[in-house]
Amino acid sequence: MQHDQITETEISPDGQQVAYVVQEALMEGEQSEFRSQIRLVSADGEQDVQYTRGEHSAFSPAFSPDGDRLAFITTRAGTPQVWLMRVEGGEAYQVTGAETGVSSFQWAPDGSKIAYTMTDPKTEEEKRREREKRDVHVVDEEHRFTHLYTTDVAEADDSTRQVQRLTAGDFHIRSFDWSPDGQTLVFAHQPTPDINDGFLEADISTVPVDSGAVEPLVERPGVDADPHFSPDGQQVAFASDGGEPEPVGLGDVHVISASGGSPQKLADTPNRDASVLGWMGQSVLVSEPVGTSTHVLAVPSDGSAPKQLTRGSGLHESASFDAGARRMAFTYQDTDTPAEVHFSSTSEFQKRQLTNVHQDVPRPPMGRTEVISWKSPDGKEIEGLVTYPVGYDQGDRVPLVLSVHGGPAGVYNRSFTGGPSIYMTQVFAQRGYAVLRPNPRGSTGYGKEFRYANVEDWGFGDFEDLMAGVDEMIGRGVAHPDSLALMGWSYGGYMTSYAVTKTDRFQAASMGAGLPNLISMTGTTDIPGYLVAHMGGEFWNRPETYERHSAIYRIANVSTPTQVLHGAEDDRVPTRQGQEFYRALKRQDVPTEFVKYPRTPHGPREPKLLMDVTPRILDWFDRHLGRTSAE
Repeated sequence: MQHDQITETEISPDGQQVAYVVQEALMEGEQSEFRSQIRLVSADGEQDVQYTRGEHSAFSPAFSPDGDRLAFITTRAGTPQVWLMRVEGGEAYQVTGAETGVSSFQWAPDGSKIAYTMTDPKTEEEKRREREKRDVHVVDEEHRFTHLYTTDVAEADDSTRQVQRLTAGDFHIRSFDWSPDGQTLVFAHQPTPDINDGFLEADISTVPVDSGAVEPLVERPGVDADPHFSPDGQQVAFASDGGEPEPVGLGDVHVISASGGSPQKLADTPNRDASVLGWMGQSVLVSEPVGTSTHVLAVPSDGSAPKQLTRGSGLHESASFDAGARRMAFTYQDTDTPAEVHFSSTSEFQKRQLTNVHQDVPRPPMGRTEVISWKSPDGKEIEGLVTYPVGYDQGDRVPLVLSVHGGPAGVYNRSFTGGPSIYMTQVFAQRGYAVLRPNPRGSTGYGKEFRYANVEDWGFGDFEDLMAGVDEMIGRGVAHPDSLALMGWSYGGYMTSYAVTKTDRFQAASMGAGLPNLISMTGTTDIPGYLVAHMGGEFWNRPETYERHSAIYRIANVSTPTQVLHGAEDDRVPTRQGQEFYRALKRQDVPTEFVKYPRTPHGPREPKLLMDVTPRILDWFDRHLGRTSAE
């Protein structure tokens, strides 16, 4: 865990400075946490200074409209609060005193105040019931909603600062944006804070700052989200499924008059899975996965074709723009290079690296990574990345790890292969394994049709895509056909569980947070609607479909030694899913082990636990492939 990670960029309004966030892993003694701090780098890269310090994280930097001050969220007061400091340095002071902490914030256009979101605190009655140990919770009927507030930012104590609550009621705010004149906020909201609702329904409304009178702007079935005012305040851009709820997060770009009316869909982006970032003149700025890369695009509001602003391969992420969207800062990484802050004009893309956060980090030898493609049995073109063992010589046959991503609408992209992650690709490469990371049907990055191609087909067409990739590696003379291993987390864990019921070609497997029983999964996960959409209906109406796609009903076919890894506090794929599979394997005398990670939701969040995963899997693979750690 030597590599610090750059997680955010924020360019100043005049484009002369970039604030960015560096996250480091702390693992000495009893510590096991990630801590973030903010740095400032000049647009020419000549000056790069530490901006925040201390034992508490600081993140979400935001320049004031005049560029003189930097606001950020920090936990130094206990809960996440907005603090403020002059850009040239000095003493920071606390701006918000939100009882439950600040979720997000944004400067008003004139710099006099900020708007922020806070989750409703407990009432006095709820606190009393808690003290008296009578704090019973009624599921799906008692919610804590997140709402909008404003506060002035003048340096003052909490008793004199003016705080105004703008919204109230039974809805949950997920994002917002100021109008250019500072008179109105537009926000996306869903019926409850439940994650499941976020997949199924979200509307857009506006609220005047002076009255708090909420007015619906976009109100229809499905998801409408990420609203952003145009520079003249006349339009609002947002991502949408077009009023027709879709099972796989369709993100088309729409615009609507700020005064209301009918939304207008803009031209399709390549992947139709856009995240709205803001505006550049008359175009909407979006970020989107394109194949194994991530790019920034400008989508004209007149309906003409999008223009890709970033060029080449790799990940162009965390983009921010100056006041006129003439310049942008972003992080860039590829398979061989960790993320650093880069800078470019938006009119003519020429990226220039500003930071060298990783220049002093020792770099062990790395295995080469390349993008390859192959045909699935039905003729579908499948793309993936292969990382070869360190020092690999062409013609050598080596053990192969097939790694399956989550989602299913995830994607294996050109991210740095030597960084911290659940599956540390270069650690496998250093141990002599080749690693194949395919993007089977259902993956994002390849358009709507491809992303929807495994709806009601989990474990079938996608399984064929994966196995065709294994055969491709064998056919290329890279993989040894008798030395194959399989692993995956979340949906990748699902595919792992299903694959070992359909084939005995793998000598070992590791299922991470997998879901082998779709019937019990839909009743216990925090996103049941997602699974229902993918299976074409509820399990009581389609029991045969759920059984057909559930590995647990084919468990008698398994002979592959299968390791089971799971977070002990996973609400997305509840821990009992892993336990069901483990118990069934154990009772059939299939070699297995069940590892539960404490304090862990849907994937390790503590660096020491994260660091445990890959070595543990490697030991399992080595043992069952008949290898030693020295091979």
